[in-house]
Amino acid sequence: MVKIGLATRLGTWLLCLFLALWALPTVLPSNVLAKWPSFLPSSKINLGLDLRGGSQILLEIDYAAVKRARLNDLQNTVRRSLREKQIGYVDLSSSGQSVTFKLLNPDQLDAARAALKPLQETVEVSLDSKGTSSLSYRQDNERQEKLHVMEQSIEIVRRRIDETGTKEPSIQRQGDNRILVQLPGVDSPEHIKSLLGKTAKLTFHLVESVGNAAMPKQGVIAADTMTVPGEEMDQQLPLEYQVQRQPLVDGADLVDARATFQEGQPVVSFKFNPQGARLFGQATKEHTQRLMAIVLDNKVISAPRINEPILAGSGIISGNFTAQSAKDLSLLLRSGALPAPLNVIEERTVGPSLGADSISKGKLSGLIALSLVAVFMLYFYRFFGLLANVALVINLVLVVGLLAMLQATLTLPGIAGIILTIGMAVDANILIYERIKEEVRRGRTPIAAIDAGFGGATRTIIDSNLTTMIAAVFLFIMGSGPIRGFAVTLLFGIITTVFCAVMVTRLLVLGWFRRAKPKALPL
Repeated sequence: MVKIGLATRLGTWLLCLFLALWALPTVLPSNVLAKWPSFLPSSKINLGLDLRGGSQILLEIDYAAVKRARLNDLQNTVRRSLREKQIGYVDLSSSGQSVTFKLLNPDQLDAARAALKPLQETVEVSLDSKGTSSLSYRQDNERQEKLHVMEQSIEIVRRRIDETGTKEPSIQRQGDNRILVQLPGVDSPEHIKSLLGKTAKLTFHLVESVGNAAMPKQGVIAADTMTVPGEEMDQQLPLEYQVQRQPLVDGADLVDARATFQEGQPVVSFKFNPQGARLFGQATKEHTQRLMAIVLDNKVISAPRINEPILAGSGIISGNFTAQSAKDLSLLLRSGALPAPLNVIEERTVGPSLGADSISKGKLSGLIALSLVAVFMLYFYRFFGLLANVALVINLVLVVGLLAMLQATLTLPGIAGIILTIGMAVDANILIYERIKEEVRRGRTPIAAIDAGFGGATRTIIDSNLTTMIAAVFLFIMGSGPIRGFAVTLLFGIITTVFCAVMVTRLLVLGWFRRAKPKALPL
């Protein structure tokens, strides 16, 4: 145990030097870092919202809207399936958790069952002998749908925020229906809130008629059409469009959208994937000279006339856009439509001065803790206490280096985890030194006592820190936000503590012993 190979010693000090280089940019001033060689690490530790300042937005997924949309889709599917088989029905509607209708001719009961059979994988179908039917989604399918909506919403929120250029956002799931968004350095999140609040569901529909909202409507609206308000302001009142309910193509087939200019006006260019291009080309070929409404979030943003077939799979959306609104729309279309509306239920802003105050107090508390621990070790273990303090400083440098290298986010609870590491690090040295004292009292030589002290205490150090590591891992897995920040620094601190106690302190003690060759240990 006393003899440590050259490769082990060299590897230990090279690892310490490597992490020290990663830690250095965090403490260097910006003007020095600007002249830092490009081949050396230059990343600083990411500061969390509570240290850097910024905004926090809590979003809630509107699952009720998801249910309504799914029931509407189911209702349209039932309508299409029955019409294809020429099965007469009345009172087709959706309410609560189900879609209901009644057959005109109960003799077509078997034909209706056959027509609706493809739906039975995800839908429970009930048809009685009188022709009354009820369809509802299965419970297990609803649970899977909720999970899918949550995962898809988080991914789309991440895309939209990344597109704005916001650096180091934190996007986390909270519970079954909430998403926490933290935006360090963003003091006014109004623009991002407006982007997150838009579902951005884009569809293309054929227009049946256009009428002014102030005029009385004539006739009865057909079952396969719907009325959609328009955003065009060519008249004093917005227009209303009666469009076919079934879209020609939707935004799910878009692969790109960019803000550009056409005849000096801001427009949005879009491009479909091969499937969308085929559907769009076929639709424009079959319905030339018809109006096609471009509907975004249940509002018509443009209704151009199809002058000729559009077979290239790309097109232009024009309207009353400003440069910023065209840019925002292209961003939303690129990132994809949200599967459900997101409602902002809470918003908090942390000022930079408050974050700077937290950093200042965190540094002060860390320095006080480090000083008191250093004095304690010097008082009880004298020169060996000095070596333990050197190892403690190296330990802290390694923690900072790991945080910078892995680009982990440091929060105020994370600073608490670093301060806790200070106490835990010297605790390992105390175990070693007390074991060495015991061996000296038993009459062993200094070198034998050092060997027995490190050898006997190493197992205890690893065992005790392993239990804390398990707790830190579960804090990270199960926790969120500040709890995870504390768990990260605690976990890094445990790893570096064991490394410094088992390797660094041993190398320092043995290096001193070989040079000094003392007859008695200064303990």
